[in-house]
Amino acid sequence: MSDPKPSPRLAATVLLVRDRAHGLEVFMVERHHQIDFATGALVFPGGKVDPADADPALRPRCGESLAADDDTRALRVAAIRETFEECGVLLARARGAESLFSRAAPGSEFAALVAREDLLLACDQLVPWAHWITPAVVPKRFDTHFFVAAAPEDQLALHDGNESVDSVWITPADALRAAETGTRTIIYPTLMNLARLAESRDVAGALERARKQPVVTVQPTIARGADGKPKLAIPAEAGYPALPAALARFESVEGIGRG
Repeated sequence: MSDPKPSPRLAATVLLVRDRAHGLEVFMVERHHQIDFATGALVFPGGKVDPADADPALRPRCGESLAADDDTRALRVAAIRETFEECGVLLARARGAESLFSRAAPGSEFAALVAREDLLLACDQLVPWAHWITPAVVPKRFDTHFFVAAAPEDQLALHDGNESVDSVWITPADALRAAETGTRTIIYPTLMNLARLAESRDVAGALERARKQPVVTVQPTIARGADGKPKLAIPAEAGYPALPAALARFESVEGIGRG
């Protein structure tokens, strides 16, 4: 009798967005080619929830609204920690301050920095955007919560050179074109969230949409396309636009993990 498939690992990822003259941009990193999931792919900063993210000592650093909600708080702590570790952007405030902290240095250890500077994590800046669960047919599975947040203008986002080897500020439309031409590898969940983000003209619009539209859990299933071939299908109520025909190959079963 075969062993049951392992449960998906809880994870958090952040769409850091900013406004520029040519439109909204999102920060993305290229995963290291030796990473065993989404190898070499262009992704949003994020990663697995660590047990330390649920440390009760962090309760007073996350705001009163999250004080009693351990799971929600751990997700947001993980999102902030992973964003800091992967690209050096720290969504936190000095105690008593309204603006975000701006003195974080790449390479600083997250927990030590938060304690040393007596920081409050800016969990309120993370707006729920999406929730995706990897299908059971994929060997390595994640239960990923996506958040969108306005990038602090006075912090420089850079890849860490470890898990990620390159980084770019890019418009969602340009990222979609890069996937279409094959100049960038982008896996299906990231592609779909780029397509949805492309419908917002600026940061304010993206945040407003995220606040108004309920998050619907997406776990892609396999359906038959018009050509009779298997393709990935997601709930219509999740609010995603249809992919252009030029990107239809990403709806194949292989697209969920390899792009």
